[in-house]
Amino acid sequence: MRTAVKAQDVLRRDTLRFCLAAVHNEEVAKRRDLNDEELTGVLSKQAKMRRESIEAFTKGARDDLVTKETAELRIIEGYLPQQMTRDEIATLARAAIAEAGATGPGDQGKVMQKLMPQVKGRAEGKAVSEVVGSLLKGGS
Repeated sequence: MRTAVKAQDVLRRDTLRFCLAAVHNEEVAKRRDLNDEELTGVLSKQAKMRRESIEAFTKGARDDLVTKETAELRIIEGYLPQQMTRDEIATLARAAIAEAGATGPGDQGKVMQKLMPQVKGRAEGKAVSEVVGSLLKGGS
């Protein structure tokens, strides 16, 4: 934050302020300091909000806001753990499918319940759900 202020990097400064405010609000709600996992969760929520905004602004043909939100997302992602690739998710999903004894799309909930704690903070739930769904439907 201090570096961004000194460099007069307004976008980075403002993005970090929003994130710090979100962390502070969560700490107030929980009435204690957050641990690393909870901090990652707050940052993941901020990143998800930016992704949803980008999608909405793209549909609304607001390229100026898409550019701003994309830049903010890149800044937030710099503070998050490295995201898993689709292949890494698929490998873990296959193991979770075998462990849960899943046989079809109706068992997706069981698989997701076993898989999400393993990928928490390293993969977006939507991407995990897509991979699990395609594997259960017989895809690769």
